[in-house]
Amino acid sequence: MSEATIRKVCVIGAGTMGAGIAAQVANAGVPVLLLDIVRDPANRNAVAEGAVAKMLKTDPAPFMSKAAAKLVETGNIEDHLARVAECDWIVEAIIERLDLKQQLYAKLEEVRTPGTAVSSNTSTIPLDHLVEGRSDAFKRDFLITHFFNPPRYMRLLEIVAGPASDAALVDRIADFADRRMGKTIVRAKDTPGFIANRVGTFWIQVGLNAAFDLGMTVEEADAIAGKPMGVPKTGIFGLVDLVGIDLMPHLQKSLTSTLPADDRYQQIARSFPLIETMIAEGYTGRKGKGGFYRINRAENKRKEAIDLATGEYRPQAKAPELRGPAARGDLAALIATPGKAGEYAWAILGETLAYAASLVPEAADDIVAVDVAMKLGYNWKYGPFELIDRIGAAKLAERLAAEGRPVPAILTLAGDRSFYRVEGGRRQYLGLDGTYHDVPQADGVLLLEDVKRNSEPVLRNASAALWDIGDGVACLEFTSKMNALDGEIMKLIGQAVPLVQQRFKALVVYNEGSNFSAGANLGLAMFAVNIAAWGEIEKLVAGGQLAYKTLKYAPFPVVSAPAGMALGGGCEILLHSDAVQAHAESYIGLVECGVGLVPGWGGCGEMLHRWQTNPKFPKGPMPAAAKVFEIVSTATVSKSAAEAREYGFLRAEDGITMNRDRLLADAKAKALSLVDGYRAPEQPTFRLPGAAGRAGMKLAVESFHKRGMATDYDMVVSDTLAEVLTGGDADLVDTVTEGDLLALERKAFMARVRDKRTQARVDHMLSTGKPLRN
Repeated sequence: MSEATIRKVCVIGAGTMGAGIAAQVANAGVPVLLLDIVRDPANRNAVAEGAVAKMLKTDPAPFMSKAAAKLVETGNIEDHLARVAECDWIVEAIIERLDLKQQLYAKLEEVRTPGTAVSSNTSTIPLDHLVEGRSDAFKRDFLITHFFNPPRYMRLLEIVAGPASDAALVDRIADFADRRMGKTIVRAKDTPGFIANRVGTFWIQVGLNAAFDLGMTVEEADAIAGKPMGVPKTGIFGLVDLVGIDLMPHLQKSLTSTLPADDRYQQIARSFPLIETMIAEGYTGRKGKGGFYRINRAENKRKEAIDLATGEYRPQAKAPELRGPAARGDLAALIATPGKAGEYAWAILGETLAYAASLVPEAADDIVAVDVAMKLGYNWKYGPFELIDRIGAAKLAERLAAEGRPVPAILTLAGDRSFYRVEGGRRQYLGLDGTYHDVPQADGVLLLEDVKRNSEPVLRNASAALWDIGDGVACLEFTSKMNALDGEIMKLIGQAVPLVQQRFKALVVYNEGSNFSAGANLGLAMFAVNIAAWGEIEKLVAGGQLAYKTLKYAPFPVVSAPAGMALGGGCEILLHSDAVQAHAESYIGLVECGVGLVPGWGGCGEMLHRWQTNPKFPKGPMPAAAKVFEIVSTATVSKSAAEAREYGFLRAEDGITMNRDRLLADAKAKALSLVDGYRAPEQPTFRLPGAAGRAGMKLAVESFHKRGMATDYDMVVSDTLAEVLTGGDADLVDTVTEGDLLALERKAFMARVRDKRTQARVDHMLSTGKPLRN
């Protein structure tokens, strides 16, 4: 059975998690029935309806597009529970009370279709308790699917099967969650807290304990327990503020009530009067009046932090910086640092890594599951066993033993060996049998990092590389800092096209960075500005235009596969591709106007062509130009790949991949599908509105200016953009070629980059990461 057999889903419980799960099912294009209790006799569906309405206003948005929300049908469990018979998967996401869950299951057993999967989103209640008293048939169809909040953005899904669970049914749900919902599946055992929350809660508790005991400030603690350890830069106190301080006592109560008496967590679990007072007074973190950190709006929005000793807020202070190897991620150096910094680092790492090591095989069958759970569930850069490798298993065991603390059996098993190694180009992990095994990969997953371990690039320079990914397909990878686009990338594109024509069938543009590309290298551009190297800047613009057109008109298919941000020049490379296979979480846009520039690498012409040839859009010179002006002048960025289709950054036929790990394989398959009979596109021509169109656009911007929504310089930048989009000196009767538009782009870009106001915007963006409204 495959994920395709999941045609409709029912989610019961329209709270934050249930509603978010329903939204992600809808994002997958699958109809979902969302049910909750009746609170208002006048509108019996009010709870579920309210949840959908709230999600449509929430930022970050649970829905990838407003169209997805239309796939959610609302109801209530009193009137509509029998409709679960229409569904192939029922997800229970009600309050964490065993009695209420068991009462619901009893009702479901009477109305569901046998063979329908039933899962609980519980994060705390063991599976065997949930199904107590249910029939054998119900137990066969039951499992736990533990999503993480928010369900759209958190990739981890812990799946727990019971001894009676139907393995084929569990695999079907896992496959659907993987391919259609974009989740990375970790198989956990039926133990309290499963994997991520058990380790994560322990880690947070240890961090809190040590900070109070050592007299640390929250700033000092977070500076040590954040970036140097490869965990979120929020550190521990910042993370607790983010998830909610009031959640911590609930997690502690759940674990202390279910874990064995000899579990290490039972010994370190503590409560703090300060935290109890904060919760009572509404200081529950970012969702409340503040937390360990807050913004004091009465004091000119001053950033403040709480004093752990006095409970009083004070101005936030900068923590002393670590130096040397400890600051660069050397964990052995970090835990050996003299003073409180080293003591705090060891207090966290010694306890947490030893605890995680003790959970294999109790909570997970292998170390890979633990590491993946923590990286995806808590955004750690490295999992616990990867962190141990950075210290050395033998060194960790030696220090634990020297302090008279138990040494987990798996550390003894490892001895002087590492938990991970690369052998024959394959990444392997140390198993409980003492031998190494290949790190498993789901069927259909192709990762560039695996390709790179087993081969050398076909081409490479300082900013890009070309790889052979098999079956006659090459992959162009950006390797510059933050994948910023520069002359080296344009140079490699020029070298790659004839080589791909000779040796390959198709090209995929893809990388595994956090972002596909945030655009051109503005730092390099500003360096050229500062030395008045205007010729070099114009050369870079012309070189980018040539490189992108070379890709567009190459005699083979070019497919781009973005994930994360694809902005400015990153967006333009998508616009020049024959097809795009985008990760669902792709944020795409032409944002140049935000820094006082205009698109310079062909983006204007490509967008005009998209909208002029859109069969659902009005014809004539003005509608397309006005639409592109609206999108580009406001630096509009899509908040998902689905939304990118609405703006024309993606075409209707472009693909969307939900699971990031499957993106390259999907892009490769799309490229191969275009090979037979491939012909490069014909060069477009345009009829543009000329001076009259430009005047109309100017009036629109003036209206925004009068309302304070556009600055004086926005008026100048918008007028420059309008000149490009309306064809410059061309009139309605003139034919504007693609080359004409490229020339207009170059002229417009150079006019704006010479302006001191643009230079101020670029400098401000580079130094603060935020736009300057001048």
